[in-house]
Amino acid sequence: MNEDQVLAATRHWIEKAVIGLNLCPFARAVYAKNQVRIVVSTARHLDAFLDDLDRELDLLVNTPAEEIDTTLLVHPTLFPDFEVFNDFLNVVDDVVAEHELDGVIQVAPFHPLFQFDGTDADDVTNATNRAPFPTLHLLREDSVERAIASDAGDAEAIVERNLKTLRDLGPEGWRALMSKP
Repeated sequence: MNEDQVLAATRHWIEKAVIGLNLCPFARAVYAKNQVRIVVSTARHLDAFLDDLDRELDLLVNTPAEEIDTTLLVHPTLFPDFEVFNDFLNVVDDVVAEHELDGVIQVAPFHPLFQFDGTDADDVTNATNRAPFPTLHLLREDSVERAIASDAGDAEAIVERNLKTLRDLGPEGWRALMSKP
């Protein structure tokens, strides 16, 4: 896939699942204001991808939230295996700490084969963290806190609602939603 196709698939996922199913009740506003940066990495190895992550962390913290509130760093080919991606998240945490951004930036992982501990691979609730491609979602902690406070968004209630939404939708419904029109 070329970069435009990766961007289109990522936008489709955001619009149909993240916003369309209201999996993240805070996404609609920043997406509508064009404050979501989507970056497709073409790094050929982990070191180069970490360089991309470094650049995106620096850009995010040095840019006003009104311009870029959140960043999705997407890599379409580097992490085909979910377990490798999941293990890599420890390195991502170390990078955030090296940048002295603990408590400033949090990273939410998404992967096409995401699987929560204790679930079966085909459990539709895993789709809450499934994206078309491995993705690191870089979020400003203060934006998350403001969104939760202003939206009566009890985080636990959001999780429970998302699980119910996906169970009601079912695997076939999820596949249909994610298929291109």
